[in-house]
Amino acid sequence: MPLLQVIHEDEALLVLDKPAGLLCVPGRGADKQDCLSERARQRWHDALVVHRLDMGTSGLVLMARGIEMQRALGHAFATQQVDKRYEAVVDGVIDAGGDGAWRLIDAPIAADWPRRPLRIVDPVHGKASLTRWRVKAAAAQPGATRLELAPHTGRTHQLRVHLAHIGHPILGDALYADEAVQARAPRLLLHAARLELTHPFSGEPLRFESRVPF
Repeated sequence: MPLLQVIHEDEALLVLDKPAGLLCVPGRGADKQDCLSERARQRWHDALVVHRLDMGTSGLVLMARGIEMQRALGHAFATQQVDKRYEAVVDGVIDAGGDGAWRLIDAPIAADWPRRPLRIVDPVHGKASLTRWRVKAAAAQPGATRLELAPHTGRTHQLRVHLAHIGHPILGDALYADEAVQARAPRLLLHAARLELTHPFSGEPLRFESRVPF
């Protein structure tokens, strides 16, 4: 079993760097029990899940140590007190306009019940879903762009659904990109690169970063 990549550890919380291909929590079936949360609990018996990343997404995951901290961190996420930044490489060349300005995707997301676990943009039944994004750089791959993403809400598959919705699916996305875009990368090119929050107990401002592996 690979070692956990620990970014931060204290008596109240943990920040771990999840590799792509590892579940955050156990799935259905004996072959899906190895996951980040179980590995963490083997080392810290009081480690509890606060939020999740998709299996294909790499990067920073925050875990609580104990139920009181889990509630406090859960509240911080629910009230948008945690600043999350991601990087992605998407299909297509996007003109940055030269100003690095943030743009907004405002597209409600709902479960695609006939094709679960997929999600769809649904203006009638979807839940409010907001993603800010901006061009970070031209990607090394031709016909692709590197983006910085700042989700305001935390819907399942939100970044993947939103980017596909505006016509720029993430390279390597097996759920929301066509076969040609899937084949352009060996993994989903989405990484949770930065977390900023205030420590719920000490009041200390915290900032954590993870190197983007693609």
